[in-house]
Order: sequence, then C-alpha cells, then structure tokens
Amino acid sequence: MRRAAWLGAEILAFLAALWAAPRAERLWSALFPEVSRPTYQQESWFTLLGSHLALSLLAVLIAAALAVPAGILATRRRGRRFRPVLDAVFALAQSLPPVAAVAVALPLLGFGAAPTLLALVLYAALPLLRATASGLEAVPADALEAARGLGLSPFQRLAQVELPLARPVLLSGLRVAVTLSVATTAVGAIAGARCLGTPIISGLANANPAYVLQGALFTAWLALLLDRALGLLAAEGGSRMGELVA
Repeated sequence: MRRAAWLGAEILAFLAALWAAPRAERLWSALFPEVSRPTYQQESWFTLLGSHLALSLLAVLIAAALAVPAGILATRRRGRRFRPVLDAVFALAQSLPPVAAVAVALPLLGFGAAPTLLALVLYAALPLLRATASGLEAVPADALEAARGLGLSPFQRLAQVELPLARPVLLSGLRVAVTLSVATTAVGAIAGARCLGTPIISGLANANPAYVLQGALFTAWLALLLDRALGLLAAEGGSRMGELVA
C-alpha cells in the first residue's frame, strides 16, 4: 500500500513537471545562459506524452500478440522442436538496433509512426517470448497433474491453470518490454514520429542542449514510472501465485 502511494505521488510529480516545463524559462535560462530559447514550447508536453504512450504501448501489444502464442507453442509437446528456431528469430529481431530498423523501414513505410512502430515491436518481442516460455515451464507438475485429474482439456489447463500460475513471470517480461519500448520510442523522432523524443531531435538539430535535456529527462522519468508500476503488479502476482500453489 505504501509503495502504491509513493508511486501515485511520483506520477503526480511527473505530470506537474510536464505542466511546469514550458513555464520554467528562468530555470532553464539559468542552466543554459548561452541558449536564447531554452524552453521547449513548440508543442504541448501532454500531447507529446499521449503520442509517446500510444506508440510504445501499441508496439508492446503487437509484440505480445506475436510472442505470447510463440512462447505457448514452444512449451507444447508438438512445438518444443521449434523452440531454438523461435529463440533465434526473436533474438535476431532484437539484435537490430532501433535506429537501424527505423532507417531500413523508412523507404518502405515512409516517415511518421509506422517505421518506429516496427522497430519497437522487433525490440519488445524477445523478452515477452522468453517470459512466456519460462513462466509456463515453471508451473508445478503437481498442479498440472491435478488439472488432468479434474478432466480439464489442454486448452482449459492452459487458460485456467498454467497462465494464471505463470502470471508473475509474464508480468516480469511485460515489465522489461514496456520499459524498453517507452525508453526507445524517443528514437522514433528521427523518422518524424511525435513523441517525447521530438524535443531531443529538435535540440540536436538546432544546437540547443536545453531541449535535449528536457526530452531525455521526461522520457527516462516516464520509463521509470511504468517500470515501477509493473513491478508492483508483478509483486502482487507473485503473492497470489504463492497462495494458489499453497
């Protein structure tokens, strides 16, 4: 409860900082006296936040739609032989740097959110695949035997026993994927995607370190907030798993 209260306070502080950022010209002028326009005011920070969250979370949803079924397949009797292939394909996808993925996708998808979305999906899929496979493999054998004894079908065992018991590991993988996605979405600004990385690219293009610092600060802060929020969910899932197993 205390951790949740602290997280709520941090979220409020983050939103307050977003509101205050364009109004804190004195602060940024003091930090960067050589910059004539140190406060980013071209767009609302809340608009950039909304676009950033929409792009990064959509990428995680698409990655989950690909990786979770693949992880389930890799733990089934008939699909275990595909595990090395799936690991290799998803690892190869993540090994491609997001900037390179955006650059490769630009000629095909054009400027905007699409090439960024592709890069984020490639980057977020691997932790979700491995978390799904690891979580399902860690389900206690006696729980599976009890489910078979109750006459549950394979799909019922998966939906009612395996996935609920694997929830803490799945949430850990989701935590990694979301944090990576939110932190990496800023790269999409080089392709014209509107996000918290937009001030960073604008600052680099105009030799304005104040813009770069503001964009980097809010991007990192957002990633840490979501990481902590998902950490709380994972901890709650772990306690529930202990109760179920007991």
